[in-house]
Amino acid sequence: MPRTIFEPFRIKSVEPIRLTTREERERCLGEARLNVFRLRSDDVLLDFLTDSGTGAMSARQWAGIMAGDESYAGAPSFFRFEAAVRDLTGYPFVIPTHQGRAAERILFSVAAKRGDVVPSNTHFDTTRANLESLGVEPADLVIAEGREPRARHPFKGNVDLERVERLLVERGDRVPFGMVTVTNNSGGGQPVSLENLRAYRDLLARHGKPLVIDACRFAENAMFVKLREPGQGNRAVKEIAREMFSLADGCTMSAKKDGFANIGGFLALHDERWVEAARNLLVLTEGFPTYGGLAGRDLEAIATGLEEVLDESYLRYRLRTVEYLGEKLLAGGVAIVEPTGGHAVYLDARDFLPHLPKEDYPGWALCNALYLEGGIRGVEIGSVMFGKRLDDGTETYHHLDLVRLAFPRRVYTQSHFDYAAEVILELKAKARQVRGVRIEKQSRYLRHFTAELRWA
Repeated sequence: MPRTIFEPFRIKSVEPIRLTTREERERCLGEARLNVFRLRSDDVLLDFLTDSGTGAMSARQWAGIMAGDESYAGAPSFFRFEAAVRDLTGYPFVIPTHQGRAAERILFSVAAKRGDVVPSNTHFDTTRANLESLGVEPADLVIAEGREPRARHPFKGNVDLERVERLLVERGDRVPFGMVTVTNNSGGGQPVSLENLRAYRDLLARHGKPLVIDACRFAENAMFVKLREPGQGNRAVKEIAREMFSLADGCTMSAKKDGFANIGGFLALHDERWVEAARNLLVLTEGFPTYGGLAGRDLEAIATGLEEVLDESYLRYRLRTVEYLGEKLLAGGVAIVEPTGGHAVYLDARDFLPHLPKEDYPGWALCNALYLEGGIRGVEIGSVMFGKRLDDGTETYHHLDLVRLAFPRRVYTQSHFDYAAEVILELKAKARQVRGVRIEKQSRYLRHFTAELRWA
């Protein structure tokens, strides 16, 4: 049998990529104040900034968009969406939102209070910011291997159960619920095992605490379980995904990832404890409960996407594509988070740029260098995203400085990834020419989105 795993789809519509010169990119980055978030997308050759909302929708999804019903209340599109979420998760209460961070904001506002602490494997940027803005402490309690880029562990996204139990014993009165992110984005897109998820659920239950899944990449996590966890290889991915949801009391979801949609999300719950308050806040901030800030056509697209993403040929291709680029970089001596995760390759910027101190933000510097070298836009997962400038003017720094190259779903082909590998390897050969950066202007929360920087 051939060993090449090819794209399990045909391309029906194409979008041109505008080629740029080094000189043009230097001008564009300067105008963006050394922040790739501020670049115009048509000045980017390969856009690996995020896999959120950047995927290509299918013919079935586009057909569903034409069938979308835009009635304000009670549209058939909502009930199709609701049925798809219920079928997947088993949760009876489904609250649509315009994207995942809105679902987080609503849940945290009704289920947590100032002074609380919420454990998880690792809270990503908007989750952390939504908690902190309410005065809630996000506690990152991933296993030790999940903090080591070169550690080879099949489930580096697993929760450290001993540390969670210690938190529950010492501060359990302050823990409203536990969370887990599947896959664990901040730690390299690493999966969580069913075994760990069961044990985490049982631990929380013994202390009377519910479990909420951040489920935006649930299908990729389920595929990793099928491929890596003993006893799971003969199960259908959908069956595994359903078991994952059955182990929790609810989930937040950005449908812009494994929902295959360009916008949308939801909060889904198993029982009524938070439902009424959540729907009241939804009406106040998002919209009526049967549209929740989304057009009917978007609800249709999400419903179809939740079905399509569980296709195992797609998931096998998806995971293999990330692995393919990772193998090329490792062969060229580039340090990455190993093993590769489900949606992105993560470069170890401190290893790539050993001449830059943490004060020069090596992850951010590498992002800028990738854009200048080859028009590639990635995102820093490090001290700009997760560090802070304290009131006394000092800085806190993250324990890792990574650059995430997140792959939009069904968008790029093998030649694009070959080009990316060439650019990264060429840049590695002259890494000592890369300059560090310093922050000149920043916001209080999520500073990486809008910060202005200068060369160090």
